[in-house]
Amino acid sequence: MGDMDDGTAPQPVNLHELEAMARERLTESANAYVAGGSGDEHSLGWNVSAWADIRLAPRFLVDVSAIDTRCRLLGHDLAAPLILAPAAAHRLYHPKGELETVRGADAAETLHVQSTLATVAVDEVGATATGPWWFQVYVQRDRGFTEDLVRRAEDAGASALVLTIDLPVLGARDTDRRSSLGLPPGVEYANLRGLPLVPDPLPPERRVYNPHLDPSVTWADLDWLTSLARVPVLVKGVLRPDDARRCLDHDVAAVLVSNHGARNLDTVPATAQALPGVVAAVDGRLPVLVDGGIRRGTDIAKAIMLGATAVLIGRPYVWGLSVYGADGVKLVVDMLRTELELAMGLLGAPTLADLTPDLLWPPDLTQSTT
Repeated sequence: MGDMDDGTAPQPVNLHELEAMARERLTESANAYVAGGSGDEHSLGWNVSAWADIRLAPRFLVDVSAIDTRCRLLGHDLAAPLILAPAAAHRLYHPKGELETVRGADAAETLHVQSTLATVAVDEVGATATGPWWFQVYVQRDRGFTEDLVRRAEDAGASALVLTIDLPVLGARDTDRRSSLGLPPGVEYANLRGLPLVPDPLPPERRVYNPHLDPSVTWADLDWLTSLARVPVLVKGVLRPDDARRCLDHDVAAVLVSNHGARNLDTVPATAQALPGVVAAVDGRLPVLVDGGIRRGTDIAKAIMLGATAVLIGRPYVWGLSVYGADGVKLVVDMLRTELELAMGLLGAPTLADLTPDLLWPPDLTQSTT
């Protein structure tokens, strides 16, 4: 987890090179947790390949002497339409864990969504942050504990809550089961300190339920959360257009198209494939965000063309955190922001508003401005 300027090794120029460096530094079980998906990992591969399969239709002889990637999202001005998705247990990747992540996010002028399953308490993250951050919510069986945790997050400075809805039971994560993933000594899920686990009499290989999460969560619980929240509530895990439309009736601030990094149900579609249907369903009434498989600036551009307001990344910033700490988190955001600027210039789209659907191949000439 060395300094980026120590001169001992070539610096990575893309996320693929950074991933290889992270693999060399992490333990076998941490590597498996970061890289693994569910089942046969079809959706894991599709998440990446679906973005690559979308072709571009650049427009030339456009003045791109000033390219602007800045994005306004739920009241925050960000350097680019790119934020850091919730991911559990950052102390698996760096000794300072989420504190280092939020420092990197602040330096990159973006925001980090802290996970309920963080290894640094929400209060400490809030005290460290100098910029905006959000808090991801898993509803616990103990609703009183969940409400207290929401209040702690709000009091610590979280400016939005992100309710994850796509994990009522465990996914078939073979890689985690094979590596017997667990937190190392001295590391804990700090936000859940004091919460007793629900005992499960089944042997580990037969277990279906996550001991930390409530499998009975319904739309009524979404209403419960939005009613008690003092900040906007986003819903993460939407794939179906009808679920997206239903969110419109539940006081939601935005929807996030996600398949949980392909870590839960295998053979669900890639998020790039699900995004257009969700965008059409909400019809501009809510911002639509998307995560899953974003590896290049061209992927971000395509997401914007398909109707997303912004994208989230998970594994890439974990790689950066693992190798360089906060500097690595900033490096990942800067890499993708630079690639987005390059893509916008070559597409003939100097602003995010210029990233219109007619820049997808084949071009819809009825939408052309020339």
